[in-house]
Amino acid sequence: MTFRDSPWPDGTPCWVDLVVPDRKRALAFYGALFGWVYEEGTEETGFYTLAKLDGRNLAGLMQVMPGQESMPAVWTTYLAVSDADKTAAAIVEAGGTISSAPMDVMDLGRMAIAEDPGGAVFGIWQAGTHTGFQLANAPGAVSWNEGMSRDFAGAKEFYGKVFGYALEDLSAPGFDYTTIAVGGNIVGGVGGLSAEIPAETPPHWTTYFSVTDTDAAVAKVVELGGTVIMPAVDSPHGRVAEVADDQGAPFRVISAP
Repeated sequence: MTFRDSPWPDGTPCWVDLVVPDRKRALAFYGALFGWVYEEGTEETGFYTLAKLDGRNLAGLMQVMPGQESMPAVWTTYLAVSDADKTAAAIVEAGGTISSAPMDVMDLGRMAIAEDPGGAVFGIWQAGTHTGFQLANAPGAVSWNEGMSRDFAGAKEFYGKVFGYALEDLSAPGFDYTTIAVGGNIVGGVGGLSAEIPAETPPHWTTYFSVTDTDAAVAKVVELGGTVIMPAVDSPHGRVAEVADDQGAPFRVISAP
């Protein structure tokens, strides 16, 4: 269980948010699944809603903007930066693209949305009054984030160059994966999408939420109208499953061994 009330070190996954066609439907789904309570923003913020446990910020939820109704429901991972403009320039220099230029979000912080050279979308967040996760690695909170690419070598080079990660390659035959570390602390991973993954699956960042019982969480997802993408399996790091909410946004749930 991790508590934090100050900005996260540069390169650390520091926030996730969900964009969906129906925000209130999402509030009901995740409230029932994780026990989240909510703090709804003002009309000025598009009613951007903070998910909380014990009064601590966990994630954000928002509805797609008018004119973007065809956008799929998706969770986005944000990486902490101390200078969003400088990092955006580094992303472009390393072969990535900026799809939403750096912008101030009131006094909360400064953000941009980017794509790595393989097309995986992620955000960068320069903290203002909003520093990101205040609780992580606890049931109902985010416990892991990983970027998955069709070009593993290229992804390692890109993220290492932009964020200065220390990489520990854990790859084995048929499995491409490296952890990413900041200041000696492992903060996430970068992996390769294997040939067995359907070609229509795009490069992406995946969010893992911690749960006390993976099988019970998967059953609850189905009960709430969600779907199972990958049934629960045991891994060295816990029992994990990939699911999608009732509007199609994929995510993973994991319980520690």
